[in-house]
Amino acid sequence: MRASQEDFERAKGQVKLLKEDPGNEVKLKLYALFKQATEGPCTSPKPGMLDFVSKAKWDAWNALGSLPKDTARQNYVDLVSSLVSSQSLSQEKTSSNDKKSEYENLVVTREGNITKIMLNRPTKKNSINVKTYNEIMQALEAAGKDDSFLTVITGNGDYYSSGNDLSQFAAVLPDEIEKRIKDSSMLLRKFVDHFIDFPKPLVAVVNGPAIGIPVTLLPLFDLVYATDRATFQTPFAQLGQSPEACSSYTFPKIMGPVKAVEMLIFGKKLTAREAYAQGLVTEVFPDSTFQKEVWTRLKAYSRLPAQTVMASKQLLRGFEKETLHRVNFEECTLLCERWHSDDCINAIINFMNRKSKL
Repeated sequence: MRASQEDFERAKGQVKLLKEDPGNEVKLKLYALFKQATEGPCTSPKPGMLDFVSKAKWDAWNALGSLPKDTARQNYVDLVSSLVSSQSLSQEKTSSNDKKSEYENLVVTREGNITKIMLNRPTKKNSINVKTYNEIMQALEAAGKDDSFLTVITGNGDYYSSGNDLSQFAAVLPDEIEKRIKDSSMLLRKFVDHFIDFPKPLVAVVNGPAIGIPVTLLPLFDLVYATDRATFQTPFAQLGQSPEACSSYTFPKIMGPVKAVEMLIFGKKLTAREAYAQGLVTEVFPDSTFQKEVWTRLKAYSRLPAQTVMASKQLLRGFEKETLHRVNFEECTLLCERWHSDDCINAIINFMNRKSKL
């Protein structure tokens, strides 16, 4: 049975009442189905390359081809209905006392003296969007104040993290770009500051490939354990961007300026063994025994005298805090300039276009 016009109008109203953002991909799909249901196949001219918001909408609509209006209307109603049902279920879970519902993109657990923060967007390769940035800061603040001893960050699934979720920028309107750039710079600076100032031993358990900021943050951890199938890459130049997370200072210090340039500017991908050889990783383990060996070791470390270890960390790290905060500020300032540049805009557009063809 096809959806009636009354069903369609009701669905239009329900979209406006959604309390949670369904994400850019879903919003583009809703837009395309709505246009197809009301106007039929896309006949408008293709927007220019730099108008990436309009182009994303046009691509989504045009992709529906000759889909009949009544089918598009039914698909629109079905999609809205699924969103309403999903959000109702989510609200029911949130209203319960299940502490896990405190985070949408993380799973935070506690075992003995160890707090584990796990990135939990496996279908998105644990990419980091604005909400995830804020949740990680929230989790670090809580871990810094609780009575645990070690804090571990890892990923769920095949990836540790693929870095920034660039799809979140696809739906930014032209008149919102300036504010988005300013907000993103402030968010990044605050985010990196949380790692610089974290008071307890911080461990990265790199369970798979890492790209971008999950890599540049690693020198701010106290231990970095990696599976032998992990890789490490910082493709900043390819995206028209510059280094972040204090890597312009920490990478040359750790691996020497020549190797740092090769990675930060030219985007060389390192294997886990290469990352270990260059001092970016503490130790590499066979993937088959990775989890067992790492967690056995961490549980042993968690039984050390906590106050002594934390005091020692402050002694080792404290001298450089002021320098790291200054570097973080300078890097974020330069990134603001890069995000305004044609290099960066065109690079992100090209990346999104390549991704949409996969």
